[in-house]
Amino acid sequence: MSSAIRAIRGVSAAALRGNRAGFLAARSFASAVPTENVVLDRYVPPSASNGANGAANPNRLPNNDRERNALYADEAARSMGGVTAEVRHDWTKEEIAEIYQLPFHELMYQASTVHRMYWNPSEVQQCTLLSIKTGGCTEDCSYCSQSTRHKTFVKPTPTMKVQEVLEAAKRAKDAGSTRFCMGAAWRELGNKKNAFGHILDMVKGVNGMGLEVCCTLGMLNAEQAKQLKEAGLSAYNHNLDTSPEHYPNVISTRTYEDRLQTIANVRDAGISVCCGGILGLGEKENDRVGLLHVLATLPEHPESVPINALVTVKGTPLGDAEEGNDDIGNVDAFDMTRMIATARIVMPRTMVRLSAGRLSFSDAEQYMMFSAGANSIFNGDKLLTTDNPEFDEDQALFRKLGFVGKPAHKGPTVAPAEATGQVQITKVEGQKQQYA
Repeated sequence: MSSAIRAIRGVSAAALRGNRAGFLAARSFASAVPTENVVLDRYVPPSASNGANGAANPNRLPNNDRERNALYADEAARSMGGVTAEVRHDWTKEEIAEIYQLPFHELMYQASTVHRMYWNPSEVQQCTLLSIKTGGCTEDCSYCSQSTRHKTFVKPTPTMKVQEVLEAAKRAKDAGSTRFCMGAAWRELGNKKNAFGHILDMVKGVNGMGLEVCCTLGMLNAEQAKQLKEAGLSAYNHNLDTSPEHYPNVISTRTYEDRLQTIANVRDAGISVCCGGILGLGEKENDRVGLLHVLATLPEHPESVPINALVTVKGTPLGDAEEGNDDIGNVDAFDMTRMIATARIVMPRTMVRLSAGRLSFSDAEQYMMFSAGANSIFNGDKLLTTDNPEFDEDQALFRKLGFVGKPAHKGPTVAPAEATGQVQITKVEGQKQQYA
């Protein structure tokens, strides 16, 4: 195998000696493997004329993640600072576990470097989540305060009126949000034709304000996904929550395959997929790795991956079992950061969203998570039924950290490290047949 091919698939010998992580994966391409990449170009992009400051770089990529990723279809890898990364869909659990278990300082360095190779680290998307229909859900999710099977503080409410939702969206926009997400406590849309019609009107109205629109409405069929797309839906959230192995311990009324089918329906309709999970559900480390493995081996990586820390609620099975069980709700800043960092490395072009549980972390701890690769947050004082930092607190945090919000309906800026010539990009033309 030529040294050029080794340069594409792995790292330099010196970098490899200093880093044995699986994502650098100097995988052997012996004669038993039928193809190898053909090098077209390996280059450093020319330095941008407008300086090294990411905020000064006006070049924006397409907002649609598929269009954005298509621009890099011939890209094999990126390298900077002794770290090489690539977009892959063939990760093994063992490779992801090796990354997840890196010494924290090394994991932070690698994740932060990958983040800077692919993104502008000063630009953070701001999303607002509104519960348009609270409580009364028939599912038995053991963490959820909205289930009819659990006795919690949440009282069922009817679906909000279209005008009420549009007024809430305007307030969110005025406060700086650029994506407005609407959640309904349903197992599925099913035959809720009247309610679905109102939701389509909400999507059209919010989109008409210049905001990106996201929904989380439970399971969708292909036709419903198509109609949401036509109404102007930007993204659909449908979390996997945890690994396939641990999932039955958390939920019994909906299968993992049900969730994957909804994700497929959304993806096939041309809607961006938002899909992540929750830490603190009683899972083990291998379950966190297992969740990332499922996400990183989907046919297309999600546009965004929310990482949540469980906010336990009394009256739910997990909330009532929290005392005396260190695996439930006991999520610290290092747990969150390790999960975010690993997600950033294995899905370098995916937005990683710092989601529920943020209120329990200090500004310094949140900065650690942003440095590990988080580049999206939920803002506003509520996330469905749990508390979240106020808008003003987040704006103060952004000013403190030097962050700017990502504009609505505009793609991310070209990574400043790429624009200023710090990233080495390897491209391939195709593959050629190898013969033993």
